[in-house]
Amino acid sequence: MLFVLRMLMMSVHFVIAGILGLLLGLCRPFHSDNSRLCARFYSLPALRMLRLNVDTDTRNLAEHDRPCVIIANHQSNYDLYVIGCVVPRRTVSIGKKSLKWVPLFGQLYWLAGNVLIDRGNARKAKQSMLATTHTLQHENTSIWVFPEGTRNGGGDMLPFKKGAFQMAIAAGVPIIPVCVSSYVRSLRLNSWSSGKVMIRSLPAIPTAGLGIDDVPQLIENCRSRMQACIDSMDAELAGA
Repeated sequence: MLFVLRMLMMSVHFVIAGILGLLLGLCRPFHSDNSRLCARFYSLPALRMLRLNVDTDTRNLAEHDRPCVIIANHQSNYDLYVIGCVVPRRTVSIGKKSLKWVPLFGQLYWLAGNVLIDRGNARKAKQSMLATTHTLQHENTSIWVFPEGTRNGGGDMLPFKKGAFQMAIAAGVPIIPVCVSSYVRSLRLNSWSSGKVMIRSLPAIPTAGLGIDDVPQLIENCRSRMQACIDSMDAELAGA
C-alpha cells in the first residue's frame, strides 16, 4: 500500500517539478544555472517522499571553482532524485536526444541548457561534443556526463565510452568523478524508510598535457578509482 501511495505522489511531483522547471526555462532560457535549480526541484521533495537517507561528501566538487568534466555512475531513473541534490552551480549535462520527447521533462531539459546528443548520427554527435568543448573553455560552465552511456542496474559499472574524456582533454580541464553507492537493488519503497545512499566526489584528475593516445589510460584510471570508491561505500553500508 505504501509503495502505491509513494508512486502516486512521485507521479504528481514529477509533473509539478516539470512545470516549475519549464517556467524557469522560459523565464531565462539556457541560463547556465537552470540545470542545478531544476535538479533541486526534482530531488529535494522526492527524497522526502521516499524517505531516502542520502549521505553526501562532495567537497572536492563543491569547492572546485573552475570548469571541469564531472563523471558519475548511472544506475537507474532514480538517479534524477538521488544525484540531483549535489549538482553544482554552472553545470549542464549531456543526454540522449530521445529525452526531448519526454513530456515537460524533455522541454525543460533543453531549456536548462543541457546538451542533447544524437548517438545514432556520428556527425551530429561530434558537432555536439565540439560545442561542449567550447562551453568548457569559454563559458565558465562544467559538463556532467554518465560515461557508461546507459543504466547499469546497480551492479558493477559498465565500460566507459570515450566522449567525456576526449572532451576533457580537448578543453584542457580536469575530471571530477562522483560516486554513488549501489542503491537500486536495496531500495525498500514499501517500507517507511527506503534506505540509505552514499555519494562521494573524488579529487580532480588533471588532463593538462594529455593527448588522444592517453584516453584509454585515463579511462582506466577514472573507472578503477570510482569502482574502488563504490565498493568501499557498499561495504560500509553493508557493515552498518
